[in-house]
Amino acid sequence: MAEKQKKSLLSKSTEDGSSKGKEMSFLQHLEELRWHLVRASAAVVFFGVIVFLNRQFIFDDVILAPRSPNFITNRLFGWLAVQLNSPDLAINTKPFQLINIDLAGQFSIHLSLAIIGGIIISIPYILWEFWRFVRPALYENERKHVTGAVVYSTFLFLLGVSFGYFLIVPLTTHFFGSYQVSQEVLNQINLVSYISSVTTIVLGSAIVFELPIVMYFLTKVGLAGTSFFKAYRKHAFIVLLCLAAIITPPDAFSMLLVTGPLALLYELGILMARMVEKRRKDTDLLEA
Repeated sequence: MAEKQKKSLLSKSTEDGSSKGKEMSFLQHLEELRWHLVRASAAVVFFGVIVFLNRQFIFDDVILAPRSPNFITNRLFGWLAVQLNSPDLAINTKPFQLINIDLAGQFSIHLSLAIIGGIIISIPYILWEFWRFVRPALYENERKHVTGAVVYSTFLFLLGVSFGYFLIVPLTTHFFGSYQVSQEVLNQINLVSYISSVTTIVLGSAIVFELPIVMYFLTKVGLAGTSFFKAYRKHAFIVLLCLAAIITPPDAFSMLLVTGPLALLYELGILMARMVEKRRKDTDLLEA
């Protein structure tokens, strides 16, 4: 079987209009990329405006909720504390007070949070626009794999957001909100500090949860493989422990809660790398 020539990104064809079936120049590719970026940015602005207009719901029911005793995670830990007869497991039983010390602080936080919220909600559409841009340069079998990667990366991103919001944020707010060097010093947390911590944790978790996708593409381009990931598994777990220590409060219980899912993600990445290598081996056998 004759070896197929791979189409490059600079020779892909557009799928609509009079340019169908024609090779595109470098400037035409830049123009197409520009419109993909414009549409992705428009999605961010659109959802950002929605977030901005729903101020009360976003702040009271979403952003500030993890510090409330009625938050689902806090109620779950409270139930565990009763069942295990261990009061120390209860978290955020007394919500700390938030203050604002800047004249335009609350408006600035509102605006920046709208942008961050717009980006998070738009992630599926942004990935879809990226997929539309690279799709014509791929073979049919490659298109199926990349489509799956877009779906999985979106799922893992949203899973990371949920993991950070529902688990790490409540643990972090409880630890730092209740920590005192002396009973004479009261905790009155600055709103900017609180929002910054929440958004950093949530986005950090979302990025870390993309680990299997990164491992998949490293295997796909030949920079690493199953044997490499297995050989450096112990080293990877140490790195994961360090990441868990960075994005969680400095206590062993929280760190172990986060390290477990990260270790599972690493094993999932090894499984995906093995699938890539098996598919590559089957393709080589067919072409031999």
